[in-house]
Amino acid sequence: MLKPQRVLSRDAEWAALAQFVQHPDPRLRLGVVSGRRRVGKSFLLRALAEAAGGLYISAVAEEGVVAARRRLATEIARYAGIGPELMADASWESLLSTAIELTARRSREGTAGVFVIDELPYWMAHSPELPGLLQLLYDQSQAGGRATGGRVIVCGSAMSVMNELLSGTKALRGRAAIDLRLHPFDLATTARHWGIEDPAAALRVHAILGGAPGYRNLANVDPPDSSDEVDAWVPATVLDPRQALFSGSEAEYLLREDPKFTGSALHYAIINAVANGATSPAKIGGLLEQRHSSLTRPISALASAGYLQYDTDPLWERRPVITIADPIVRFHNLITVPQRDLAETGQSVEAWRRSRPTFVARILGPHFESCARAWLRAQADPALRGHAGLVTGTVVNDRKGQAKHEIDVVALDKRSGRADISLIGEAKATVTRRSVADLDRLDRLKELLAEHGHDTSSAVSALFSMEGFQPDLVSAARRRGDVLLVDLSALLGAGDPTVVPRTS
Repeated sequence: MLKPQRVLSRDAEWAALAQFVQHPDPRLRLGVVSGRRRVGKSFLLRALAEAAGGLYISAVAEEGVVAARRRLATEIARYAGIGPELMADASWESLLSTAIELTARRSREGTAGVFVIDELPYWMAHSPELPGLLQLLYDQSQAGGRATGGRVIVCGSAMSVMNELLSGTKALRGRAAIDLRLHPFDLATTARHWGIEDPAAALRVHAILGGAPGYRNLANVDPPDSSDEVDAWVPATVLDPRQALFSGSEAEYLLREDPKFTGSALHYAIINAVANGATSPAKIGGLLEQRHSSLTRPISALASAGYLQYDTDPLWERRPVITIADPIVRFHNLITVPQRDLAETGQSVEAWRRSRPTFVARILGPHFESCARAWLRAQADPALRGHAGLVTGTVVNDRKGQAKHEIDVVALDKRSGRADISLIGEAKATVTRRSVADLDRLDRLKELLAEHGHDTSSAVSALFSMEGFQPDLVSAARRRGDVLLVDLSALLGAGDPTVVPRTS
C-alpha cells in the first residue's frame, strides 16, 4: 500500500500502519495511535483510510452521546450506501460491529479494511464503555464469533487518556497489535513543510513552534525567507493576540486538551517553573514553595502526557533534567508572559525587540543543541556516529580545576559503569564562526572523560555551527581526520558535513 504523495515524511509510521492493515490474520486486530494536537494524526489516518478503502470518523468535543451515535450511524450508512434512518437508533455495540464488518467486506486488494475512530477520548467522556465494547468484539473475533476480520484504529490527543488505554487492567490491555505515537517533524522536514529555504529562518521557526505541521495552516502571513524576516514574522503571528498562532492562546489550548490537567493551577505552575529554569523536583518545589516530594506525581503525570521531558545523564546516572517538551509552550512562558502587556496593547514589535536576548540565550541556544543531537541520532553512517547506541548531553567534572564542563553532544555505549565514547561535540548558537580554540576545548574534554575511566580513544570531535567555520579550523580538521564539522545546511539535509572523519 503506497503512501500518498501528499503525506510528507512519515515513512516509518506509514510502513507500520500499512503492515497492520495488510496483516494476513483473518481475525479482528486493534491499533492505537496517539500524539499531541496539530501533529498530523488526522491527516495521516484519513490518508490511510482512503488508501485502504476504509471508514474514518472523528469524534467531536462536547458532543452528547445521542448526537455522537447518530453521527456515526450516518457515516456508516453513507459508507454502506443505505438510508441513515435504518441505523438511527442503534446501540454503540451494534454500530461498532456494523462498521467493522462493513470495512472488512469493502477492503481493497491486499488489505483487511480499516475503521478509524479519531479523537476517541471525546466519546469516552460520555461513553466510557467504548473500550470495553471493542474488547468484547475483539474477544468474540478471536473465538471465531461475529465481528470477524477487519482492522480498528483508535486515536486521540489527550495523552493521559490514550496512555491508560493499554495500561494495567484496562479493557484493551494486551489486545492492541500496534501502539504508535506520532511525533512532530524534525528540523529538516519542518523547513520543507513550511517551504523555508533559508536555514537560519527555518531554525528560528522550529525553535518557536516546533515541528507540529498543523501550525502552517494557522499562519496568516507568509513564512519568513530569512532570519531578518523572522523579526517581522514573530510580532505578526505568535505575539499577536488577534492571530490563531498567538502563543498564549495556543499554549492554553494545548494544556486544556487533556482532561486530567484542565483547570489545575498546580500543573500550570509546574510548567511555568520549568520554563523559568527549574530542572529538578527540588528546584520546582523551591519556586512553588512546596515540598518536592509532593510534586512527584503531578510532574510524572505531565511527563507521561508529553508536556515535560526528562533527559538523563547516563555517564553519571544523575537525576533526570526536566525541560519543557513543546516549544510553543516554552516560548509562551519565556517570551509572551513577560511581555503580555505590550503584546495585548498592540506593541508586539516592541515586545519582540525586548525579548530577543532572552530568545537567543534561553530558546535558540538550547534548541540548536537539541537539533544537533537529533541530527546525530538519525545518522546511520558509522563514519558520523560510530557504533554508539545513545546520543545525549552530559557534564564532566574537572577535579583539578574544580569546575564542571557541559558537553552538548555525546554518542556512547554504556558498559559496566564505564562508557565507550564514539563522539563528543559542541553546539553553540553563536553569531561567530567556530575556530581551532573550540576544537582544543573538545580535546581537553576528551582527556577529562578518560580520567574518569571512559574510553575516548576512538572518539570523534564534532563542532556544530550556525555561522560556519574559520579556515584554520577546516584545515586542522582535514589534517587530523577525526573531526566532524556540521553547519546549518547539513542539519537541514541540504548539505554534507564539511569534514567526514576517518572510518578506520
